[in-house]
Amino acid sequence: MKNLSLFLSLFVVLLGLSSCGKFYKLEKSTNWEELYESANTYYNAEEYSKAIILYDRVLPVIRGSEKAELADFNYAYCHFRLKRYIEAAGYFNSFYQTYNRSPLAEEALFMNAYSLYLDAPDYNLDQKSSRDAVNAIQLFLSRFPESDSFERATDMIDDLQVRFEEKAYQESILYLRLTEGLYPGEFYRACLINFQNFAKNYPDSKHNEELGFKLIEVALKYGERSVFDKKEERLKEVSKYADQFIRKYPESKYLGQINTLVKESETLLVAHLKIKKDYEEQLAKAQAAKEAENN
Repeated sequence: MKNLSLFLSLFVVLLGLSSCGKFYKLEKSTNWEELYESANTYYNAEEYSKAIILYDRVLPVIRGSEKAELADFNYAYCHFRLKRYIEAAGYFNSFYQTYNRSPLAEEALFMNAYSLYLDAPDYNLDQKSSRDAVNAIQLFLSRFPESDSFERATDMIDDLQVRFEEKAYQESILYLRLTEGLYPGEFYRACLINFQNFAKNYPDSKHNEELGFKLIEVALKYGERSVFDKKEERLKEVSKYADQFIRKYPESKYLGQINTLVKESETLLVAHLKIKKDYEEQLAKAQAAKEAENN
């Protein structure tokens, strides 16, 4: 039994060495027909790394021939199967540009989009590649509106939109946290702009009610801390944002807090207007006294 096990182990080693030797010879071969057939064989056997090496050798030679189409298509899939999604996307796109009338063109354009989709990062990372994926998917949908992959492609876009939405929401919350620092003024303004842009860009988002409430909170703080000349205008915006919120969310859990915020803004506004009136009266008296003195 021990001898049999040893024999089998040696057989496997020899078989591996034989396989390596065969592949090494193929790498050095100038028999393009043999290289082409061997590349396809390795591809079908799911030995994609070896297939890539042989396709790299043979593709420049067979370029423009009938065999190049299948080789280019398999070459793109080799990279995809090895999870080299960016490279795969490029090769699938190149295939589509070269063979756009091929029966494989539809699949190639879809795989270009799908590869970019798989490479797209989580919402907390830079979303440039996600936007590239959306553009690629939209191109596929416009070129092949009757495709069997149409629904799958739209699901991919929906998933990416969720990532964009979550990214935008986290950025909004970040601006809100920055208002807790020593110099919150500009961050208040950034919050007001960001929250409203979020609602425009994602009108159906589950976060809109929360951010709508935060908009009123921030508007009050911004108005309260504003310079004298801007205070009246900014305090009035609290009531404006509150009215918009109540029309949109008449049953919101935030209504009680919003009423409190509006009352606070109105109290601050009354106090500000009184100071403004007193100031204007004192200014008018001083101006009148100066004119009387000059006369």
